[in-house]
Amino acid sequence: MTITELEQDFDTVLVVDFGAQYAQLIARRVREAHVFSEIVPHTITAAEIAERRPSAIILSGGPKSVHVEDAPSIDAGVYELGVPVLGICYGAQLVARDLGGEVSRTDRGEYGRAELTRTGHGVLMADDEPEQLTVWMSHFDTITKAPEGFAVTGSTGATPAAVIEDAERRIFGVQYHPEVVHSQHGQDLLKRFLYDGAGCRPSWTMTSIIEHEVDAVRRQVGDARVICALSGGVDSAVAAALVHKAIGHQLTCVYVDTGLMREGESDQVVETFQRNLQIELQHVRAADRFFERLAGVLDPEEKRKAIGEQFIRIFEEAAGGIEDAKFLVQGTLYPDVIESGTPDAAKIKSHHNVGGLPEDMDFELVEPLRALFKDEVRRVGTELGLPEEIVWRQPFPGPGLGVRIIGEVTPERADLLRKADAIVREEVKRADLERDIWQVFAVLLADVRSVGVMGDERTYGHPVVIRAVTSDDAMTADWARLPYDLLERMSNRIINEVPGINRVAYDVTSKPPGTIEWE
Repeated sequence: MTITELEQDFDTVLVVDFGAQYAQLIARRVREAHVFSEIVPHTITAAEIAERRPSAIILSGGPKSVHVEDAPSIDAGVYELGVPVLGICYGAQLVARDLGGEVSRTDRGEYGRAELTRTGHGVLMADDEPEQLTVWMSHFDTITKAPEGFAVTGSTGATPAAVIEDAERRIFGVQYHPEVVHSQHGQDLLKRFLYDGAGCRPSWTMTSIIEHEVDAVRRQVGDARVICALSGGVDSAVAAALVHKAIGHQLTCVYVDTGLMREGESDQVVETFQRNLQIELQHVRAADRFFERLAGVLDPEEKRKAIGEQFIRIFEEAAGGIEDAKFLVQGTLYPDVIESGTPDAAKIKSHHNVGGLPEDMDFELVEPLRALFKDEVRRVGTELGLPEEIVWRQPFPGPGLGVRIIGEVTPERADLLRKADAIVREEVKRADLERDIWQVFAVLLADVRSVGVMGDERTYGHPVVIRAVTSDDAMTADWARLPYDLLERMSNRIINEVPGINRVAYDVTSKPPGTIEWE
């Protein structure tokens, strides 16, 4: 699925990124309104935008003042394209400044919740909109005068022109952030811009995505053989299921069982793909080879490298036995494309599966999820009939339990951690908190011994650390405030049911400064 193909087949909104965290969230909100969106840099030219023929443009928020010398801007020719424009926060200030209004530094900023008053009628501020709204602000500069031809339809105590609209030119601006959940009726405002202001059709649905991609895969692959490296994670699972829907028996999946997966996951992968979905699957049991390679390895980076290299060798052996395979399925997602900085570059991610497939492998990539965010991938997986246990599986590092064992990785230590981790995840599921937590898992401090008393005897066992975080995209994360009684049940069960572990701790570090994983 290339971005160009999607732009041709769906109404497209270009979200111009001005360097803050808002662009991805805006793009997600547009897609939630069933309109396709794509993030582009603020350096894009009016000519480049015109060539892509978008249905609308949204200028995102940004961290800088429009008055500083190096403040990011947008090609002024964008306003003359006739394409509807919505500026949000910093983007709204650009609209006001560029088109002749005034953006001023006042004596105070406006951050967090603010009360917005509807002062007029327009596309964004419709008659059925409440007179008063609680919205989310994040700015010091403020729009003090709208450009000529713009109506002011909303204001706050600190921002006299918080919502500005030029319905004739179809250019709009809002000083607050409608994309965040703290802004009342924010999604309704975005929908009014998309549907009423820009005339977009709400055609970006899971059914339309699947139909589009099935056709695209068939056109790309023809009658050739295709292979997919299953990792057991959500992305590769959904990619495999989607490609299989398109080409059926032409697809062969290879699942390399490293011995470093979570409790029951290998059996579930085989059950789902081989037996339930009738996908040809090679199950390569290679745990012994991985543990042999990891013997004596302590450094985290060396550990990752060792697991990755071993995976590559084993996968190449398996792939070499599939005659005439010309295509490789990869579960690349849209955030991967954004972070790469090369939206249309077809390259294998270095962190794919357990360490990266070699770039010189002689395959053409098939990336059916390339334009999707994680939440969209989950919805596609559900639509394709994948079990909930796979679709809602939490993110899992490519090297698996190997990076959650602090110290040398051995079969015995992997078994200890697997049992403790299964208890942690089982108790979270029982508490009905799975969907509220981005990741929850156990870490084994294998090189640490902790003194304890069990019965009348002193023990010297390993400590386990429970890690649970909340996040939207893993770029930042906060430690989850799990109930004390839940933590108590986890601790009691781990100590009582996993011989060799006699102490349980809870990690209360956020990201930043920490990372989600320990190694």
